[in-house]
Amino acid sequence: MLKANIYVTLKNGVLDPQGEAVKKSLKVLDYGQVEEVRIGKFIEVWLEGDDRESALKELEEMSDKLLANPVIEDYRVEIVEVN
Repeated sequence: MLKANIYVTLKNGVLDPQGEAVKKSLKVLDYGQVEEVRIGKFIEVWLEGDDRESALKELEEMSDKLLANPVIEDYRVEIVEVN
């Protein structure tokens, strides 16, 4: 079995209103050292089998088609073996 961690983040230059709201709230809570906050997604996917190459191809397709919006988001896939 393989486990994949997928990290989805907004591309540079894309406005992040949720991140701005969190940054303002952190400043109100006296965390004045916070310069920027960007909000993203973390997705875990478990796959049967152990063919990492095939799994990576499928995970890239999943990310392009559903898990991320490639127009405004970047993603990174990492595969971790699970025993």
